[in-house]
Amino acid sequence: MTTYTETSMNALRHSGDELADAVVATLFERGEVGTFNTLMRHVSTAGSPLPEGLPYVAREYLQATSMPPSWVDWGEMEKARLFFIDNNVHISTALSFASMPACYVVPHVARLLSTTHGLDYPSKRMAETGQFTVYLMQPDAFEAGSRFLPAAQKVRLLHASIRHHLKRENRWDTETLGTPICQEDLIGGQMFFSLLVLDSLHRLNIHMSTEGAEAYFYAWRVVGAILGVDQDAVPKNLEEARQFLDLYMIRHMGPSEEGAHLTRQLIDLYEDVVPGTFFDPIVSALIRYLIGDTCADWLQVPRTAWDNVAKAVPSLLGVLEGIEDRSPLGAWALDRLGHLTTVLELSSLTRGRVMHYAIPEQLKKDYGVSGTVRRSHRWTPPAPTVTP
Repeated sequence: MTTYTETSMNALRHSGDELADAVVATLFERGEVGTFNTLMRHVSTAGSPLPEGLPYVAREYLQATSMPPSWVDWGEMEKARLFFIDNNVHISTALSFASMPACYVVPHVARLLSTTHGLDYPSKRMAETGQFTVYLMQPDAFEAGSRFLPAAQKVRLLHASIRHHLKRENRWDTETLGTPICQEDLIGGQMFFSLLVLDSLHRLNIHMSTEGAEAYFYAWRVVGAILGVDQDAVPKNLEEARQFLDLYMIRHMGPSEEGAHLTRQLIDLYEDVVPGTFFDPIVSALIRYLIGDTCADWLQVPRTAWDNVAKAVPSLLGVLEGIEDRSPLGAWALDRLGHLTTVLELSSLTRGRVMHYAIPEQLKKDYGVSGTVRRSHRWTPPAPTVTP
């Protein structure tokens, strides 16, 4: 079993993604980023022929990363897909109101998100994540004609381009913060979208089998491998994942201007999606319920009269789960409703467009909040129980 310590986590902070970093560096050095982005807009499905004129270094990368890892257990992946179908609306809720706010509780991650997406299009990150997850959970996700693998290949290069910009423009304190989008943060993100989602489903009183939960976590292990996560360092099971996530959050979580600003944008976004204004406070209440009062206060999530209502959501969901368990027709209706809700939410976030995950030729210069991560306000936790 892998044991995570302060020393091992510090090492992960200085490691990026050698393959993708080298490709991006070459594209920028040769002035080929614009050509790559233009041509790759037409490559959205696996197995599509690569366009003429595509830079050679990009062609090599796309060919080298066109297949999933050889160790993938396809039986587990099918279990994960069925788990997603059964819980898609709950998973979407957890991603929106727990996973994304958790990212904002890590000040340097909030800083990265502010820099790369800006605050004028706050739905971009959620739209990309939602679309990416839907692509992953399709039955043909890894077959010719699917959209998942091309999206993953582009996201990996997107991460590398952010590292490239921040280092080249001297906009990142590497000595203090380590490599931007380092291996520790890549694994942390994988935990937010897998283990934290499972935690949130449990908090919402969603009935899950151990087999289904483990399969969902496994699917995100596969995603991590495709996105360049170091497979020697990543948690292999839920027990290791718990140890990693606990230590990661102890090391990094705290308040920041960027985190609070992004959270306000997220709340505004979903209040716009919810019809009318009467139910608007449920957005803040759900976030507070799922991430806890301390983190919610750091992110300046407003307290509302609906906070107590949110605590009743698990009971309501428990009733619906009971209907699903007892009635095949009820199960079909709820699954269909969940699918439609997920599609509607994704459509609202993407504004009806397909997200293309292009390599940014430059980062946003003025993103509306302080240009530094205010580490002086970081929470100082008790000493971790693990030994360095």
